[in-house]
Amino acid sequence: MISVEEALEKILGQVQVLEPEERPILECLGQVLTEDIHSALDVPPLDNSAMDGYAVQSESTRGASSSSPAVLEVIGEVAAGSIAHVDVSAGKALRIMTGAPVPRGADTVVQFEETDEVERRASPQLPQDRIGIFREVPPDLNIRRAGEDIRRGDLVLSRGTTLRPSEIGVLASMGLKSAPVVRRPTIAIIATGNEITEVGNPLAAGGIYNSNTYSLAAQVQRAGAVPKILGIARDTVEAVKDMIGKGLDSDLIITSAGVSMGDYDKVKDVLVQEGEITLWTVRMKPGKPLAFGVFTKGTRKVPHLGLPGNPVSSMITFELFARPAILKMMGRGVLTKTPISATLEGSLKNTDGRRVFARARVTKRDGNYYAKITGPQGSGILTSMAQADGLVIVPEDVPQIKEGAKVEVIMLDWNEEQW
Repeated sequence: MISVEEALEKILGQVQVLEPEERPILECLGQVLTEDIHSALDVPPLDNSAMDGYAVQSESTRGASSSSPAVLEVIGEVAAGSIAHVDVSAGKALRIMTGAPVPRGADTVVQFEETDEVERRASPQLPQDRIGIFREVPPDLNIRRAGEDIRRGDLVLSRGTTLRPSEIGVLASMGLKSAPVVRRPTIAIIATGNEITEVGNPLAAGGIYNSNTYSLAAQVQRAGAVPKILGIARDTVEAVKDMIGKGLDSDLIITSAGVSMGDYDKVKDVLVQEGEITLWTVRMKPGKPLAFGVFTKGTRKVPHLGLPGNPVSSMITFELFARPAILKMMGRGVLTKTPISATLEGSLKNTDGRRVFARARVTKRDGNYYAKITGPQGSGILTSMAQADGLVIVPEDVPQIKEGAKVEVIMLDWNEEQW
């Protein structure tokens, strides 16, 4: 058996960053830019108002107060998306909406709340072509200057940037409808086993439903890749070979089950016969039976990750090995999660010298994290994963962790409701 670190190093050594593609920006979430992005325009393109109010010359408000307002002539109105066709001069005001370009001559914007607009609109006796300003207003107030956010020619987003919603918005603000990004990998998913029944069908005698395919496909999607569900391969070398052959046009093949020592575990046999096996068995619990290697199709080498069949083992080994491999293919810089420190509620034993990844629920109280194990830890108890949002790590050389001890936890999810 090899360590978790050695296994991950071997797997990452066999996968490469994929080629670029041009994608609509709304489809690029989580993808990585392959080129620097420079702006072809100023953002905003013109000086514009940050408030609903009146564009004026600041000098026209000198000495204004609530008891002695500066009364200015209103010469028009301009809305967002329109251009004012009059200039603002001394003693004049132009009613302006948020986002509208600031007219020539104006150097400041007085918001409605600092004028007598409400009173004038409620009193027909007051001139409607006048506005009272209740305070002296300095220059540049409530004006967003052209290029305040982005200047024409600026390097706005660098190659290697992972696109989040904020970066998608920045691309749109520059008028870009697509972006050059690393292609999303396609991940072929194969379940193996004579006992597996596809969901939606009557459960065969002695059978179990095909949960692994769906939990793995969901994990693939969450990692940002595209799952390609191929189906179920029965426990013969021929069936496994045929199904793997259908996945050789993918970027990574993931199988579940068939990598242990049983008479019907054929995935490892096919990998040995048809490909190159790089590793088998990892010093961890759950997830010891893990096979990795590559199949060759023409000039392409297609990596294959054979996960254990027990559903918890399958999901945990995906998290530790398949997810980093997918992120590397996508050009991401950070491939693994940094564990957090938490206080263990309850105790944990390690009986056979493997690194244990125990399912736990993490809560935050008084500024500290606490991890509580989600009941029985059998590798077939999939509900223990549904109840967990983290994995408590018990090192190989630690036989027991007592209640109240500090532990490292790999977070699977962050439940916003708890924080």
